[in-house]
Amino acid sequence: MSNYDNIKLEKGLYSTGDFTKALESLDSSENYKGTALEGLDAYQRQLKRFGIRVSGSGSDVVEKFFRTSDSAVLFPEYVSRAVRQGLEQADILPGIVASTTLIEGMDYRSITSVPDEDDKELKIVKEGAFIPETNISTKENLVKLRKRGRSLVASYEAIRFQRLDLFTVTLRQIGAYIARTLLKDAIEVIVNGDGSGNRAEVIKSGESGTLAYSDLVDFWNGFDPYELNTLVAAPELMAVMLNMEQFRDAAAGLNFHGKGEMITPLGAKLLKSSAVETGKIIGLDKSAALEMVKAGEIMTEYDKLIDRQLERAVISCTAGFAKIFDGASKVLSV
Repeated sequence: MSNYDNIKLEKGLYSTGDFTKALESLDSSENYKGTALEGLDAYQRQLKRFGIRVSGSGSDVVEKFFRTSDSAVLFPEYVSRAVRQGLEQADILPGIVASTTLIEGMDYRSITSVPDEDDKELKIVKEGAFIPETNISTKENLVKLRKRGRSLVASYEAIRFQRLDLFTVTLRQIGAYIARTLLKDAIEVIVNGDGSGNRAEVIKSGESGTLAYSDLVDFWNGFDPYELNTLVAAPELMAVMLNMEQFRDAAAGLNFHGKGEMITPLGAKLLKSSAVETGKIIGLDKSAALEMVKAGEIMTEYDKLIDRQLERAVISCTAGFAKIFDGASKVLSV
């Protein structure tokens, strides 16, 4: 039975770390199948309950969240969602992360397996003979988690009459800042290792200071038995690659000019990031190179956002990275 109009909203719903999930336990979306509210989650139904429009030219002002004590409880979730939108829009981490692990504490050890060439070969096993083993163990060192965030500073009086659509733009920028900083952390781990003595192998280009197509081919060829399916390049090297003759075929030009998609002749996904050191290209097997560890999702200081009506509140994300298979990522140095 639908009861979204009768739910008592309180700050305690944030204590679980997932406000929408807590709301869903009180007002399941399953109850709205076949109704006009199908497709909305529990939080979106609460916005509808209080008539709050957060986007579009007819969006409401910030003040509308604070007209009742119940609706004020919805404001931190609005902030988190807007920040998350910005993080996702600016985030290229999904393009380089093989696995994401969500933990509840702050201590986490990843696993490792370092097979030699003999271990990688699946040999014929005679009847009754010993079957070769692959050893998987826990790493000795903990994954280094870092808290990245921004402090949102504004008085309620300063923003109360601002349209939510415009305020969302500012919050999305905070998310974009967090995404770029997390990417820097990921690149650092890929290049310098996660503390387990697993720095990436650095391969020099054939002629110092010059990147040739043959360098990319040799780089690609050196990944066996892994697959080079992702390249993350410093901006100036991205320009060099896009100006190579091999990138000027009709299909590549059509994708780049029509869709903004850049596909290398090597079949790898091409990503650009200023987090990569000048003169460097990171190559990796996206399916085997990097694990992202997160201690929860985007966090907001909901007490300050509700009781003190902004003033100063921290929006943060705590995450770290660990390498999975050492040979699945390498660095090409020009």
